[in-house]
Amino acid sequence: MKLDAITFKQVELVDAIELSDLAKKIYKPHYPYLWNEGGVDWYINEFAYPVDKVEQEILDPNNLHFIVYKEEEALGYLKININAKSNGIIQEDALELERIYIDIDRIQQSIGSAMMNFVFDLARKKNKKSIYLKAMDSADKALSFYKKLGFEIIGDYNLPGNVFSLMKPEYRGMYILKYDII
Repeated sequence: MKLDAITFKQVELVDAIELSDLAKKIYKPHYPYLWNEGGVDWYINEFAYPVDKVEQEILDPNNLHFIVYKEEEALGYLKININAKSNGIIQEDALELERIYIDIDRIQQSIGSAMMNFVFDLARKKNKKSIYLKAMDSADKALSFYKKLGFEIIGDYNLPGNVFSLMKPEYRGMYILKYDII
């Protein structure tokens, strides 16, 4: 796969349905093991990716969404918070990569690396000193990928059971990772 054929399109409000559909399509085959019965459908259709929620996120000036294409095919997407939030405190010198999702059929094709390079470049253009992201503590491949790029685990927490009651408790653990821009 030629990486120079990959393009990043910033999502606008008119793209909300496309982003919602793409997010649902990508999420479902990656993460069914996390959920008890009905959990995946609740998460993608009611919690994370209903069109009205996606529209609200697009309208938030702190959020940037990008759909990643090769030619006309959508391969993945990014959600970036321009100013990271940590413990409820906005950090204007840091960017947060909230979501990086790639179509399951496109894993191991260097798309993730291209997406991360895009995020690194964006952080530099915005004069950020660091990038934060959160990853599931059980996501060994993702954690290995992030560590190889230079991210370090700086904290952990659990997703709240009262919100994520349909998620299996053993998968609620999260790591907070940080990358310092040189």
